[in-house]
Amino acid sequence: MKSTGEADKGRGARSVGAGAATGVLAAAAALGAGELAAGLTGTASPVIVVGDALVDNSPSWAKEFAIAVFGIYDKIALLAGVYAAIALFAAVLGVLSLRRPVVGYTGLAAFAAVGAVAVAVRRADEPMAVVPVVVGALAGEAALVLLLRAVRGGRPAGSPVAGVGGTRRGRPAGAPQGVSSRRRFLLTGAGVLVFAGAAGGIGRYLASGAGIAEKRAALRLPPAADPLPPLPAGSDLGLRGLPPFTTPNPVFYRIDTALSVPRVDPDRWRLRIHGMVDRPLELDYDALLRRRLVESDTTLTCVSNQVGGDLVGNTRWLGVRLDDLLREAGVHSGADQILSTSQDGWTCGTPTEAVLDGRDALLAIAMDGEPLPFAHGFPVRMVVPGLYGFVSATKWVTDIRLTRFSDARAYWARRGWAVRAPIKTMSRIDVPGPLAEVDAGPTTVAGTAWAQRRGIEAVEVRADGGPWREADLAEVPGIDTWVQWSTEFDLEPGRHAFEVRATDNSGYTQTEERAEPVPDGATGWHSVQITTV
Repeated sequence: MKSTGEADKGRGARSVGAGAATGVLAAAAALGAGELAAGLTGTASPVIVVGDALVDNSPSWAKEFAIAVFGIYDKIALLAGVYAAIALFAAVLGVLSLRRPVVGYTGLAAFAAVGAVAVAVRRADEPMAVVPVVVGALAGEAALVLLLRAVRGGRPAGSPVAGVGGTRRGRPAGAPQGVSSRRRFLLTGAGVLVFAGAAGGIGRYLASGAGIAEKRAALRLPPAADPLPPLPAGSDLGLRGLPPFTTPNPVFYRIDTALSVPRVDPDRWRLRIHGMVDRPLELDYDALLRRRLVESDTTLTCVSNQVGGDLVGNTRWLGVRLDDLLREAGVHSGADQILSTSQDGWTCGTPTEAVLDGRDALLAIAMDGEPLPFAHGFPVRMVVPGLYGFVSATKWVTDIRLTRFSDARAYWARRGWAVRAPIKTMSRIDVPGPLAEVDAGPTTVAGTAWAQRRGIEAVEVRADGGPWREADLAEVPGIDTWVQWSTEFDLEPGRHAFEVRATDNSGYTQTEERAEPVPDGATGWHSVQITTV
């Protein structure tokens, strides 16, 4: 038989477990109800609202670290962290609530307060976003009342009891008392869990925009007024390990601040062009499609791309020329900034001259022959060749205001990043991959290089610090896309290191000096090490 002390320890452990489960289940009810309310109201869930606020108020180094470590999965990592923190916080609250229920109620109220503040800070123009926060908090409070009553064997949650580890009639006061009490707690917990799962699932389904996905799939986009010719036959070298010249939509990189991809109904989408203009414009989606559509082969690059990184992609875009719309609106001479806003509130500042200088700056509606994927801005996004995405590539764009850089600062400008950020000349070795093991003898080295708005004049590669060798360049449709390159080395068995540098058509050759992406893009030569056998 167990001693009295051992029995008490066992009951205490069960009591702590019941308290932790109580807190986690109450939090699950709150989150599920919040998701359902968000789906019904068409707003963001409490977790997304709080997560967006965390992203907005995190230091730049933290965001760069997340992108460097997790890449395109940085948002999944952040959400996982948020949910883990909520679960831990809720478990602690649950244990403390067994002794003082007011702690749990106060904790849920604090969660609601944090959510309300996040709404005020991040979504001031979307007041309905506070509704899911309030609904979630109320559902969590109700669930906590039921669970605490069950864990006390049916007594009201606020009834005075001994603390966890104390005794009442020989049992820990905070623990389920007997088989019937445990059964009551398990049944109540199961009911709360079912509610949380059902509410959350329905809310997620509503938020997924299934109807919007059907509208996107049914779209038949008008053709371009003057379609571009097919890509040059030699634009893609077709080498194994070398990314294709046209990046498939499913693997096109995605870097933005949206924790949840907006699902914007094209029937409800509107774009305002206003500010320092003579004639403000407002367009709906159908009106945009009726305008003259053009195609553009353009490579996009993220400013967070490290030397040799993969946050770059190339495709053929379809859209309306943005300069045509701006000239129709009549831009004032002093308006040096195009401040664009996405549906989720993110802002981007683009130099006005970069749109009006004749380049293919578009309000894009399609990429690679299909309507924009949701993750890439459906129904409409901006594409401005030659500028890093954080100053040019607003997804889910709904507002364009002509203003001055001295009067308004965009999202990343407020965090110390550059306001004028032309893409830097860059090259990358894709084949062989880092630390690859290949056969000695003739070895093909290949990769990509880009210098949008200037184009690539030459790519040079060297092995083991030897003389530079000029690589062969593939064909390109214009100066706004990347170019594939390749060359061959005859290698002896052993370890070898390759370096690459590019020269653009302005005569500038990449610097060897390494610089981090902040504030206007990385620099340096890319290198890889391999072993030949």
